[in-house]
Amino acid sequence: MSEAILAQKAAAVDKIVKQFEAATSAVVVNYRGLTVDEVTELRKELRESGVKMEVLKNTYLRRAADISGYEGLDDIFKGPTAIAFSDEDAVAPARIMAKYADKFDALEIKGGFIEGKVATLDQILELAKLPDRDGMLSMLLSVLQAPVRNVAYAVKAVAEAKDEEPAA
Repeated sequence: MSEAILAQKAAAVDKIVKQFEAATSAVVVNYRGLTVDEVTELRKELRESGVKMEVLKNTYLRRAADISGYEGLDDIFKGPTAIAFSDEDAVAPARIMAKYADKFDALEIKGGFIEGKVATLDQILELAKLPDRDGMLSMLLSVLQAPVRNVAYAVKAVAEAKDEEPAA
């Protein structure tokens, strides 16, 4: 094998290593059997959520995973493999892939990693049930507003009670 080809392969692995290191999460899927329209629909939703999906060689993925310290992913890098990376929202790849795995029987989630740790299929499916970032912020805001709202209701109730008391 020529040195130019080896350099190209090394560069491809280095690129994947950088993606692994930058990603907050990634989900690996088997996409065999999806139609072009189904893949287009999937990629569109992934792109809108800031998730990049790529079809990469399994040997490159295995090498990049080893270099990045993700042990245990070798078994999922077999057969047709696509990987969805997210640098921002750790939940987005899992949520979208789980949604489309339910919608399209041909899409199979194999595994992935979340926040630097290898994740099983069950962990990815649990993560997929979480709301997106905006949903979580909304829930947090609701929790933070609850005590203030309760105090406001109590003050209002006291004020209304004083208004109803007969003058002596």
